[in-house]
Amino acid sequence: MTRSSRPAAADVLHEVFGFRAFRPLQGEVVEHVSAGGDALVLMPTGGGKSLCYQVPALTRSGTAVVVSPLIALMHDQVRGLVQAGVRAACLNSSLDAEEVRRVEQDLLAGRLDLLYCAPERLLGGRMLDLLGRIDLALFAIDEAHCVSQWGHDFRPEYLQLSVIQERFPRVPRLALTATADERTKGEIARRLGLETARHFIGSFDRPNIRYIVAPKNNARQQLEQFLRREHPEDAGIVYCLSRRRVDETADWLQRQGRDALPYHAGLAQAERQRNQQRFVNDDGVIIVATIAFGMGIDKPDVRFVAHLDLPRSLEAYYQETGRAGRDGLPANAWMVYGHQDVAMLRQLLAESSAPDERKRVERQKLESMLAFCEGTGCRRQQLLAYFDERLDQPCGNCDTCLWPPRTWDATEAARMALSCVYRTGQRFGVAHLVDVLTGKDGDRVRQLAHDRLSTWGIGKAHSAREWRSVFRQLLAFGYLTVDADGYGSLCLTERCRPLLRGEASVTLRQDPEKRSRRSADLGRRFVDAATRELWDALRARRRRLAEEQGVPPYLIFHDATLQAMVEQRPQTMAEFAALPGVGETKRQRYGEAFLQVLSGDGALPAESATGGGVASSGSGS
Repeated sequence: MTRSSRPAAADVLHEVFGFRAFRPLQGEVVEHVSAGGDALVLMPTGGGKSLCYQVPALTRSGTAVVVSPLIALMHDQVRGLVQAGVRAACLNSSLDAEEVRRVEQDLLAGRLDLLYCAPERLLGGRMLDLLGRIDLALFAIDEAHCVSQWGHDFRPEYLQLSVIQERFPRVPRLALTATADERTKGEIARRLGLETARHFIGSFDRPNIRYIVAPKNNARQQLEQFLRREHPEDAGIVYCLSRRRVDETADWLQRQGRDALPYHAGLAQAERQRNQQRFVNDDGVIIVATIAFGMGIDKPDVRFVAHLDLPRSLEAYYQETGRAGRDGLPANAWMVYGHQDVAMLRQLLAESSAPDERKRVERQKLESMLAFCEGTGCRRQQLLAYFDERLDQPCGNCDTCLWPPRTWDATEAARMALSCVYRTGQRFGVAHLVDVLTGKDGDRVRQLAHDRLSTWGIGKAHSAREWRSVFRQLLAFGYLTVDADGYGSLCLTERCRPLLRGEASVTLRQDPEKRSRRSADLGRRFVDAATRELWDALRARRRRLAEEQGVPPYLIFHDATLQAMVEQRPQTMAEFAALPGVGETKRQRYGEAFLQVLSGDGALPAESATGGGVASSGSGS
């Protein structure tokens, strides 16, 4: 992108990024920021936040500075921009002294359209002095929720970013995030000096994601059935609560024949980076991770996110599931959870050294997460309501819409369960309580004389599985809590008194025995073998081109663009240029290579498709 003239936003969108029109809200943000306005942008993951600052960066004079919290995210964004012909670079701790010097020279010479910078680097006196010597187009603060001490990704250095307003008061600023409730949104505006900025609040809805939550019975078996039925070849993320569970699950998936890799803070840095690169660059890789993974990942073709343990909050759940289907194609957000998850999270919270106010907020967040899991209404309506957004009609694309849960009057069963907790001294976990209720004649029951209690065997009408469901829901709804003894002992709460006295009733969900139907046509539908063969050939061509350049395949083209090729079968360069995601630079670079595949000639063109037409950033990135 040359400096001689600054094009209109619509021209940049089409010629550089290959799109004909802005998505909802994108155009308004771009127009406002291009005109020099400040903005706070809340837009869902996959909603196109990056274009909200990338397009104005190319319509305004000067260099745009993007504050980004993770190195992997910066490099991914820069590589994608360079592929599109934009002069972009980054500055962070992964660069050596020579690379830093080269980027700084390009910056001072006006040879950069966008510069990505870690907050620690930006706050250094040297960097601020450099920025004071150049023409600045705008400042974009990405992942702005990191400024909130109430958020799940708090970064202390973000608190100091108010220096941007103080040092560069005339330069437009925009803060962007996909995850912010009212408290977090207010904190972002206050700490970044954006109280008077225009706020753009996009819909949090991700209609391409299907939300599925199921009781945890045999988590591995459930995961195996889900992957075999829905995603036999797809890339995805599996989240676990502990490092040990991550390692064991990754190992188990490998034994099942899946290309699975672990990721957590306990691994060596080199192994973490190697596993992350495999996931980003290769097709069909599953990463099994703790929540340490994902914030800096921009991989668009993640077809599923699976949770084997309960997230701590709906914000965390929304952000983690939002890593699926960033390309807009169908994806699954699948989760199983049980009473052990509730017990563990409540116990961790009770043992935390956090201030009481922080604990109170975290308890509220966990309660909202539990209510989401045990709710009988549309999952999407519940999730959006948490972010103060209303969906008038059930979505039809979640488990409770597709398979409406049955409910039952569980008042009598709940009283039995609560009485059993009381009679056994509030010192035992679910497994023992279920044994007592179902009249199991085991050694431990006899040793403790619990076979002589009035509650022994009174619950034989229900199976052990049904009783586990009752206890799980009583925990979720606050009738029971977990003692901080480290053994998961259940205790009564004040809320259970009216129920035990006969002054209240309770309705619970009836857990389904199984779902025999496939959850949908989430995979791509190939009408015949020839169509599938073309899809595979296009992916193979993309993979070869990516390997030649050492970049992830999706930086060549997203799956959505390949799917458009399959559907539209372009035969001329003009038809190819009309595909979504094909800008002018990518048309010149890759048009001939893909048209040959579409015409049935699988050979690469004689002249390398990785040659000419891309403006180098000169940064080594």
